[in-house]
Amino acid sequence: MTPERVDEIQAVTGKVMSWAADHRDVRGVLVVGSWARDAARMDSDLDLVVLTDVAARAAPAEWVHLLDGTVIREQQWGPLREVRVRRPSGLAVELGIAPLSWAGTDPVDSGTYRVINDGHRIVYDPDGILAALSAACR
Repeated sequence: MTPERVDEIQAVTGKVMSWAADHRDVRGVLVVGSWARDAARMDSDLDLVVLTDVAARAAPAEWVHLLDGTVIREQQWGPLREVRVRRPSGLAVELGIAPLSWAGTDPVDSGTYRVINDGHRIVYDPDGILAALSAACR
């Protein structure tokens, strides 16, 4: 892993965290997958889950602007709306825009459970919703 890629991941994650703090409807942000488990390779995507109570957050234009990239895919995965953006460096950032119900703990949805147990790191969680989800998945 090159220091430049690690720096880019930290910069993107910091930018998303700062953006989230400026939007009251954003209730949490997780890094999931290989970057959360410290198992990423140079070609690994940055996978984020953005927990929000506003469905409009899935609009790709907002993410293109925030991530300085180009939308390369949009799709629906159950309650998650995925927007995938490629940055000029080649880094792909996959955003799962999730409703609050995605983080429900009574019981935890099996898909959510798999995502959390594949590795996660909470980067923004002002209300403790993601901390409660993390604890429920242990």
